[in-house]
Amino acid sequence: MKKRPFANTLVSEIGLGCWQLGADWGEVKADDATAILHAAADAGVTFLDTADVYGAGRSETFIGEFLKTRPESFFVATKLGRTGDLFPDKYTRAGVRAATDASLRRLQIERLDLTQLHCVPPAILQAGEIFDWLRELRAEGKIANFGASVESMDEAHVCLAQDGLASLQIIFNLFRQKPIDALFAGAAAKNVALIVRLPLASGLLSGKMTKATTFPADDHRSYNRDGAAFNVGETFAGLPFEKGVELADALRAFVPAGLTMADFAQRWILDHPAVTTVITGASRPEQAARNARVSDLPPLDPALHQRLRDFYNAEVAAHIRGLY
Repeated sequence: MKKRPFANTLVSEIGLGCWQLGADWGEVKADDATAILHAAADAGVTFLDTADVYGAGRSETFIGEFLKTRPESFFVATKLGRTGDLFPDKYTRAGVRAATDASLRRLQIERLDLTQLHCVPPAILQAGEIFDWLRELRAEGKIANFGASVESMDEAHVCLAQDGLASLQIIFNLFRQKPIDALFAGAAAKNVALIVRLPLASGLLSGKMTKATTFPADDHRSYNRDGAAFNVGETFAGLPFEKGVELADALRAFVPAGLTMADFAQRWILDHPAVTTVITGASRPEQAARNARVSDLPPLDPALHQRLRDFYNAEVAAHIRGLY
């Protein structure tokens, strides 16, 4: 597993996204959640991304128990700001502090490596006071770094203007290429780490879905595919499901021999030096192990990158919905 700089340390360039361990991707049983964490760690993953809202703390709790069983050092990133006591308009210094303390208890650690504002409303980001509260927590030693998970490039640039920002978490994949031009140079200039979520566009870029594919009622790919519950961009990269399947099918022709579609999609992301880590989720241990191996794959050919850029501009961009 190769590593990349994050603040004053190094993290695995393939991390583990832990949303699915909490909720919104169908049921992941406790034993399976533990097995997924161990499989990722065994494959060299050191970066774990979670949030307090994932299963009302369920994901954080699993990680906390897991950390007690491993001797390695892990970089644990969590998020705050989407629970009902804060979102959408009840953000206070006391509330942010309470959310941080609750995450520390569930994770059973004394300091968070990273806490991130979790897609909080743009008006809160623009007001800026919430960043002062995070700086206080950092000064007290409750957090080592702070960042923000954002829904749009406009939000990303608001956050980039904040002193001390360590990271931005963004949606970036073959179907969401806007950050290349809109963000990468600015983030690199400020030495801000970029955490990539939804690298497989909610599974579309696994290449295994058809238009007949269905999902459980408690899976966001069922209830949020048109943005009924939260930003539509968090589900299928903002593409209508049927169009997304068509586009994924078209991308099969670009996949080099010997790679799966998922290998290909993640390797494409890692080929961008501005990216720090890719937090691919996994619902089975073997998926976590397979994702980790992408770090060892050679870069894609530059000519292929250009063809994929052209494909995005000609076939994909016009179909993306939601904040971007």
